[in-house]
Amino acid sequence: MPYEPPTHTVERSLRATTGAKVVAGLDEVGRGAWAGPVTVCAAVTGLRRPPEGLTDSKLLTPKRRTVLAGQLESWVTAHALGHSSPQEIDELGMTAALRLAANRALEALPVRPEVVILDGKHDYLGDPWRVRTVIKGDQSCVVVAAASVLAKVRRDAMMAELGAGYEDFGFCDNAGYPSPVHRAALEALGPTPHHRLSWSYLDALPRWQHLKRVRSVPDTASLEAGGQLGFEF
Repeated sequence: MPYEPPTHTVERSLRATTGAKVVAGLDEVGRGAWAGPVTVCAAVTGLRRPPEGLTDSKLLTPKRRTVLAGQLESWVTAHALGHSSPQEIDELGMTAALRLAANRALEALPVRPEVVILDGKHDYLGDPWRVRTVIKGDQSCVVVAAASVLAKVRRDAMMAELGAGYEDFGFCDNAGYPSPVHRAALEALGPTPHHRLSWSYLDALPRWQHLKRVRSVPDTASLEAGGQLGFEF
C-alpha cells in the first residue's frame, strides 16, 4: 500500500517556535507483548534527508527493517535504547515502565534533547522533558520513524537471543507477542523468567493462574490488547 514518507515538518516547527537545536524522537516496542522487555529508542537525526524507504517499522518487512536499521545506525546523529524488564513492568505498571525505559534511553544519548517528539497521544514521559506528542508520529516524523525502526530491530534481536533457550515459545518469530505457538507453549510449560506475570493472559491458563501477580495500585493506563488471548503480533 502506498504511503507518504515521513518529513521534518514537526521538528522544523519545534525548532522555530522553541529555539531548540536538539530535537529527539522517541518510539517504543514491546508494550503489548506477553514476554520480554519494553524497549524505547531515542534518536536525534537533524534535518538531513533520511535513507530511502524510512517509515513506521510496522509497515516494513523484517528483512527491509533490518537493512534499514543498519543504514540508520550510521545515518542518525545519535541514538540510544532503554529497556524495562518484565519484572519492572510487573512491579511498576506499563506507564511507569515506559517512562523508566524512555528516561534510560534519553539519558544515554551523548547530547541532551531540548524537545522530545513522542509517538502517540499520551505523554508518558513528563517532567523534566519538554514533550510534543504526535499521533502516528512514527509515520509522519523522520526522527520518530528512525527511532521506531531501531527499537523494533533491536528488541526483535534480543527476543531471538532469548528464544535460543526457549524454542517451544517461538520468540524468534513472535518476539514475545501473542501467537498460537506462544499460547500452546504457555499452556504446556508455563511462563518463563522472561514473561510478565501481571498480564491477563494468565487468567485463561488455569494451571498457571497461581503465578499471576496483582499490583496493589492497578495501572489503568497500561491495559493492552496484548494482555488478552488474541494473536496479533
